[in-house]
Amino acid sequence: MSTQGTVAVRNAVEAACVDLADNALVLVACSGGPDSLALAACTAWVGERQRFRVGAVIVDHGLQDDSAEVAEAAAHACRAFGLDPVVIEKVQVGSAGGPEAAARDARYAALSATADSLGAGAVLLGHTREDQAETVLLRLARGSGARSLSAMSPANGMWRRPMLDIARAVVHECAAEECARIGVTPWSDPHNSDPSYSRVRVREALPVLAETLGDGVIGGLARSAQLLRDDADALDAWAMVEIATHVLDAQPGCSIDVAALESMPKAIRTRIYKVMCERCGSAELDAGHIAGIDELITRWHGQGTLNLPGRVNAAREYGRLSVWPPKME
Repeated sequence: MSTQGTVAVRNAVEAACVDLADNALVLVACSGGPDSLALAACTAWVGERQRFRVGAVIVDHGLQDDSAEVAEAAAHACRAFGLDPVVIEKVQVGSAGGPEAAARDARYAALSATADSLGAGAVLLGHTREDQAETVLLRLARGSGARSLSAMSPANGMWRRPMLDIARAVVHECAAEECARIGVTPWSDPHNSDPSYSRVRVREALPVLAETLGDGVIGGLARSAQLLRDDADALDAWAMVEIATHVLDAQPGCSIDVAALESMPKAIRTRIYKVMCERCGSAELDAGHIAGIDELITRWHGQGTLNLPGRVNAAREYGRLSVWPPKME
């Protein structure tokens, strides 16, 4: 009889993949650690019963001397669980945004490219409830907004995180059972104990928070992410209605009546600014850029044109906020 941990992970995978067509290909992102091995084993089990194919992608970041051996061991375990195809992708990790962000960007690019080349219907990621709590704390410390604090989504396009509501200890119980069945030992990533990484420091802080605030703190952080996601979704939908009603596209560029903006809550105005700027080619706005645009509405004293990332411009002219790309300069 399977442990409660294995049953919990299987049920979560089944729920995450219930919409997939027969014979669809589902890829599991596998590092060889206990979380991803539990996910691989349970996805193979569910796929056989729901009649979808299950493969794996192992990303070799090349950041450790034995990274190739670790990748091969993960591939061996996935094959033993019955996954096919099993692909190892070696990537070059850059430096943009720091080592954690650079490794994450390289990993997602490799997973996306492999999923496209194989025609996968979904890619499953092994994040747990603790991973979600850690993400909330990291983003809270950075002063992020509601959308960012909503952390990781259970499903976003082809990306799915079945175990996001399952405690890490429960997932590890599953991994222990499934790995014992095929005679393998999960890999322990040394980076997970390296305090030079911010996520590791947050991970070490969670037990202290639990001791101080009670055992429910991790679940509370994860629930906060879901509540903030619901709020952010509602605000985004409201903003899109206002955009459809008030924003005029005048290629190349767009504009909106200042009086309409003045009547809206700030949370809606700022979303409108972001969408207008993205339409003109500026996707790297920070809080300072948004504040500068908002001052054109709320603290107007004849300011000149704002120069934004991507050489996009914003200005208040004749009672309208206008945003335009560089080719109109």
